[in-house]
Amino acid sequence: MSVPSNSPAPVTPAGKNTVSAPRAPKSAGPKPAAAAQPARPTASPATMKPRHYGLAVSFVLVVMLPLLVSAWYLHFRAADQYASYVGFSVRSESAPGATDILGGLGSLVGVTNSSSSDTDILYKFIQSRDLVERVNARIDLREVWSKAPDDPVFRFRGGSSLEDLAREWDRKVRIHFDSGMIDLRILAFTPEDAQAIAKAILEEGGLLINELNDVAREDALRYARQELDRAETRLSEARTRMTEFRNRYQLVDPAADVQGQVGVVSSLQQQLAEQLVALGLLRANAQENDPRIAQTELRIEVIREQIEAERMKIGSLNGERALSDLVGEFETLAVERQFAETSYTAALASYEAARAEAARQSRYLAPYIRPTLAQDAEFPERMTLLAMIFGFLSLLWIIGTLVFYSLRDRR
Repeated sequence: MSVPSNSPAPVTPAGKNTVSAPRAPKSAGPKPAAAAQPARPTASPATMKPRHYGLAVSFVLVVMLPLLVSAWYLHFRAADQYASYVGFSVRSESAPGATDILGGLGSLVGVTNSSSSDTDILYKFIQSRDLVERVNARIDLREVWSKAPDDPVFRFRGGSSLEDLAREWDRKVRIHFDSGMIDLRILAFTPEDAQAIAKAILEEGGLLINELNDVAREDALRYARQELDRAETRLSEARTRMTEFRNRYQLVDPAADVQGQVGVVSSLQQQLAEQLVALGLLRANAQENDPRIAQTELRIEVIREQIEAERMKIGSLNGERALSDLVGEFETLAVERQFAETSYTAALASYEAARAEAARQSRYLAPYIRPTLAQDAEFPERMTLLAMIFGFLSLLWIIGTLVFYSLRDRR
């Protein structure tokens, strides 16, 4: 192996330049500590950079300064507000219908029972513009909610339109509906005003329930009256047909006439049997020219003719129709009249029941919490509002910081 000319040759003990033999490879043993990885340089001490000062300033401007302003406003400018609470539900009562009174004859009209739909209607009514207008007619809501001129946040800031007043109503009147019960919280700057608004809402709700009750009464009376009119018409027609039948055939009760005719025929047959027995006895005991035999035979002939005539009466009436057919027609008319009379009785009872139910109030507003008069101001909830403001501003600042660093890292 040759050595480059520019490198010095190794020196031997004799002082001559010779080529050294190749060295044996070193064993793969553990390296000494001095031959390990080179030591990394230590990090320099952390120092504040301009962006850190910017974040601190932004936290003060975005979070602390608005929070301090809000705290100052809530404690020195925000006016105290008083709450009045009221709770009520809709109750109903219903009388037994005519079907219960008369054993369920026909489909009769009864008074409609109240359901949870009345409470649903009342719940919507409390949030409606109609109620705002009604209460405002009783109490000047603009004046009531403008009694804090130094508080532009919580006082009424709208104009003269009803829409502005309805928006303020949503801020000042909170409603909670659960299991058919309605709870209200009304805010005002004086406890008397809050209680007056709560009383007005309670009274207007009662008026609405009365209006619904009146509509139900009118419907019940109208349906009952219609049913009664139909029953009266049916009964009148049935009685008219019965009268026409009697006048046409000069019969009050054909069934009674048939029974009478049958009785006459039975009596004649009995007499005929007696005369036949008597004739047999005369022929057996008297002479042939006995005049009693001729009289008995004549009597028997007359009885037979009478029986035939009576049977002809049963079979036909004046040669027009059979009496049996008249009996069937009469029974049909009698059944129709009886049914019409029963229906009329049921409809009349239903109408009287509807009138009795209409005479009393079947739906009414039942308050379980009367409008309260506050003694201390509960609102605005200053500490709660400050906590909410701090949380919102902190979240806003954190989001802004994350957006800033994400944009910075992308450059």
